[in-house]
Amino acid sequence: MIHYQFDTTFPLLYHYAGKFQAPNSEWMHLTRQLMDFELIVVTEGTLYIAANERKYTVQTGEYLLMAPVCHQYGYRAGVCAFYWMHFGNTQTVCPIFGQAEPRKPIPSHLHRELDCSAENNTTEPTTPPFMPSTLIFPEHGTLPTIERIIILMKQLQDSDRRYGLAPLNNFLASAILSELAAQTENCGRYTQAKETQLFNDIRDYIELHVSEQLKVSAIADYFGYNDKYLSTMFRQWAGIPIKQYILQVKIDHAKAELSDTNRPISQIGYSLGYNDPHNFTNAFKKLTGLAPGDYRKSFSKRRLNEE
Repeated sequence: MIHYQFDTTFPLLYHYAGKFQAPNSEWMHLTRQLMDFELIVVTEGTLYIAANERKYTVQTGEYLLMAPVCHQYGYRAGVCAFYWMHFGNTQTVCPIFGQAEPRKPIPSHLHRELDCSAENNTTEPTTPPFMPSTLIFPEHGTLPTIERIIILMKQLQDSDRRYGLAPLNNFLASAILSELAAQTENCGRYTQAKETQLFNDIRDYIELHVSEQLKVSAIADYFGYNDKYLSTMFRQWAGIPIKQYILQVKIDHAKAELSDTNRPISQIGYSLGYNDPHNFTNAFKKLTGLAPGDYRKSFSKRRLNEE
């Protein structure tokens, strides 16, 4: 598995971004030479894409980071939708995985770390020293909270079309990569304590039942624990009360829907367990400071393509 390491002392150089929706089941990704970095976040279906000889299957809720310079192409047709972002530096030359030729130097703000357990890789492992400004994550993985990435992607696109300011776009692109790194790091954070599995199970339960009117007592009954113990344990791990976590999950889903679809606000609220639109509006405004309609208008300039 390839891992990427970015030094974020300086922001990324944003190029362009958008959302793609496959027009039909016969669609395949175009063939081209990828000259910059591309981050792909799949929100629907499965994307079948390759870089040189390496083929990837990227499913809903997963991401893929592809590096320059590579021969990018689709190897199988399928229906999918995904957000994409191109970024990098015109001076960056990233070596192709498994290439036998001597590698060209990479600027100091960008490095790629290779895992020597990957197939056909004979490179000796090198682990760069840890830096507070360093982001490290695998090229392909699952996003535990894809809604947060969707929201940031939408904000970036809106900013690009609304203002077109390079510094702002660069920092927003860096925020997306930082969120991605944080989510992949947190996937393995809770691995040592005896309450690890319970905590993760509770989070999964909340995600699976986000459309319901969740109550702490019902969650505690489901897992067979006392309300007080469950609440105390969850707060120790998450840093916030379980009720607040439930609200955040629901509002994150709502923000993703408001950013990514044109569904009526009342339907979005109903799908998240709010039978009264006013209760949904009040809950959304309590957490974000904006009414759902105002939030949607704030990030309304999404770029959608079918190429």
